[in-house]
Order: sequence, then structure tokens, then C-alpha cells
Amino acid sequence: MDIRSIRKLIEIVEQSDIAEIEINEGEHNIRITRSQEPVMVAAPVAAPVPAAPAPVAAPAPVEAAPAAAAPAVSGHTVKSPMVGTYYSAPSPDASAFVQVGDSVAVGDTLCIIEAMKIMNPIEADKAGTIKQIMGVNGEPVEYDQPLFIIE
Repeated sequence: MDIRSIRKLIEIVEQSDIAEIEINEGEHNIRITRSQEPVMVAAPVAAPVPAAPAPVAAPAPVEAAPAAAAPAVSGHTVKSPMVGTYYSAPSPDASAFVQVGDSVAVGDTLCIIEAMKIMNPIEADKAGTIKQIMGVNGEPVEYDQPLFIIE
């Protein structure tokens, strides 16, 4: 499929009520999606939030408890350098690279993040003890998402 055909498809989608089109031509797959609707969904969700300030006294103690819990897990945060799928072990039947309480050195493998079918080892950038593991095996992670706390 050539670029002119792709541009023509984009024009057709823009000029019509079609939200998404997918075309399979031999080994080539093309999906064109209009993403205007999620923006409209976010606005109504934000509207009810200002209505909540009336009961300010009740949420204040609730907010104080999580703030007190946060300092208990202080230390160096290892964040995901990419978007992908988090794996705590090299294979499904192997034990995890690290567990809470394990000592790690700089360069030790903490987990693997699969991105585009490539397994990327995530290594400790600080020596210390694993205090918390925030990644969930087999679950997606986002860029800059905290994965580990090392103290």
C-alpha cells in the first residue's frame, strides 16, 4: 500500500462519521482511528470534583493517614525507563530476581520489561536493600512508573 492510498484513507475518515477503519492487504495492516471522544469524556469527570469541597473537614483526617504512611517507605525509587510488560522472573517457572529484604548491588537485575517483543533487563542503579516492589508480574507498566524502593 503506497502513501497516497494511506493519505486518501485518512481524508475519507476525516470527512465522514467513521471513527475507525482497519484494512488488511496481504502482509500489511493499517488502522486509522479518530480519537476526539476521550477528550470529551475527561471534561465531565472533572466537573463533579469541585462539588466535593463542602465536606472539607471529613476528608482531611483521611488524607493525613496516607501522608503518614508514605514516609515509612522512603528510599531510592527505581522507575520504569519504558512502557511495556513487567516480569519479576526470567521465565514463568523461575524464581523472582529479587524479593523484599534482598540486598542488591549496582548492576543487579531487578526485573525484565518486555517492550515490542524484546526483553529488557532493569538493573539496580543503587546498592541497598529492596524495601518495596511495586511492579506486578505480567502487568503493563508506564514510562517513569515506580517499580522498586531501595534503601
